[in-house]
Amino acid sequence: MPSAFNKYADIKGLALFVFDAELVVCERNEPATALTDQLAFPAIENRLMELFPELVGSEDSLRAILAGDGEGLHLAYMSRRDRRGELFYYDLTALNSGRNHGVLMVEDIGDKARMLQEVNQQKYELLLLKHSQLFRSRYVHESLLGDSPAIDRVRRAITKISQAPQTTVLLTGESGVGKSLAARIIHYSTFSADAPFVDINCSALPENLIEAELFGYAKGAFTHATTTRAGLIEEARGGTLFLDEIGELPLSLQAKLLKVIESKTFRRLGSNTNISVRTRIISASNRDLAQEAADGRFRMDLYYRLNVAALRLPPLRETGTDILLIADHLLKLFSIEFKRRVEGFTPAACTKLQRYHWPGNVRELSNCIERAMIFLDHPRVDADDLILQDHAAASSEGTWKVPPTGINLPEVERRLILSALETADHNKTRAARLLGISRDTLRYRLDKMAATSEE
Repeated sequence: MPSAFNKYADIKGLALFVFDAELVVCERNEPATALTDQLAFPAIENRLMELFPELVGSEDSLRAILAGDGEGLHLAYMSRRDRRGELFYYDLTALNSGRNHGVLMVEDIGDKARMLQEVNQQKYELLLLKHSQLFRSRYVHESLLGDSPAIDRVRRAITKISQAPQTTVLLTGESGVGKSLAARIIHYSTFSADAPFVDINCSALPENLIEAELFGYAKGAFTHATTTRAGLIEEARGGTLFLDEIGELPLSLQAKLLKVIESKTFRRLGSNTNISVRTRIISASNRDLAQEAADGRFRMDLYYRLNVAALRLPPLRETGTDILLIADHLLKLFSIEFKRRVEGFTPAACTKLQRYHWPGNVRELSNCIERAMIFLDHPRVDADDLILQDHAAASSEGTWKVPPTGINLPEVERRLILSALETADHNKTRAARLLGISRDTLRYRLDKMAATSEE
């Protein structure tokens, strides 16, 4: 047996079977002898085809290898049972060894085969899981971060809504609370993984385009309509159509949308053909649609149709300590994006996150953390890294109104000063900056407050 094959066999632990022009094994190394005993190979004249039936049909390829015309023969992932009844996995490779002889190398790939089986099994189980109710339930609980009663109520509501796949859903809540995320969770909790989810922001398109986007159009319906095009309602067939900012939908289109919900049919622009469609419609608005309908800015009948299953998403300030959980999640995401190692928030930063009222909700929180990550030069996010006062000051402009009963101005001033100090962790310089006054002015007012309280 050639020394090169022996050396390679020793390194890889291969069993070598040398065969002649008659395809009869004439020599074998020690691992090959042990393998013959382990697998209880038949020994009928040591014929290669009897030892390895997998080679039947490959005689011409083997003879070409012997003649030096073939590059080699490789059969992967063969298996048979050994004397103990356990499966033995192996690869077969036939090569020319010179002097009109060939060598068949047998490699034990049991570990590799078992690993591949486990990977394939996991892929199969994951595929089944994605189409199961178990996966959808898990998606709901893992996608909504938080343990507060407010978030738990949302989870329970989504679980119930997912059991009614044709019911229209109205998501309400302030801007930035995650209505789009909630719509996707409802969709994936209801339908299979291949069901379409189509979303459209009703305020992002001009009135003359949104109708064509929703309903599609027939060829020749208007200038430049050179082909027929399906609309988003049709593309969402069998799945979910999410209408964000539904309050911005023109009144003329509200009537058409009402017909789609009631009759489950619609017509493309320029067509007289009714198209049937079964699509769940989820709408969202940060407006009070009931008040909008009462004021004549939204169709009352459409509001009733959309409001079958209503779900209010709580603002961030109502979620308590969940703010820290969401902030930590966002910090990890931005750490990956910016490729930086950040250990977390300092206690002062956590206090500041919880005390702020977050008028912009999760969207504002995300922007705040992203801005802090850009300029961060230490391992943990501190309170000074969280820039909040500019937004708070800007959002407060023009919102103060004196109630008909009047106010106690000194008391209002006292509360504002105390609130600023609390937000600034009793740092007078930062508190003065929050109030838009100098540190000396703040000290003067504090002294005045102390003197008044003593009197």
